Amino acid sequence: MENYYEVTAKTFKALSDSNRLKIIDLLSCGEKCACEILNYFEFTQPTLSHHMKVLIECGLISSRKEGTWNYYRLNSKNTNKVILSLMNIVLETDQCVCDNNKIDKL
Repeated sequence: MENYYEVTAKTFKALSDSNRLKIIDLLSCGEKCACEILNYFEFTQPTLSHHMKVLIECGLISSRKEGTWNYYRLNSKNTNKVILSLMNIVLETDQCVCDNNKIDKL
C-alpha cells in the first residue's frame, strides 16, 4: 500500500505540469467536454487524453462518457485533500513528522 507521502507526491507530480494546472483551472468553472478543453490548447486529442489520464489516476478529476464525448469535472473532495495535505506538510500540526510516534500513522 502506498503511504501518505507517496500518494501526495504522485498528486503533486501530476500538478507540476503547466497544462494540467490549466486544465484544473478550466474545470474549476464546471464540467467541460474534452472538445471544449481542447479549444484552450495547441495540442492534439491524444495529448489531452494523456493529461486527463494522469489527473484521473491521482483522483483530481473524474469523467463520464456521453455518446462519443467524454466530460470531465473536478473531484472537489480530492482537490480539498490536496490543499489540506500541503497545509499539513508546511504547518506544524498534530500529524507533524517531527513527532516520531506519529510518522508511521501517515
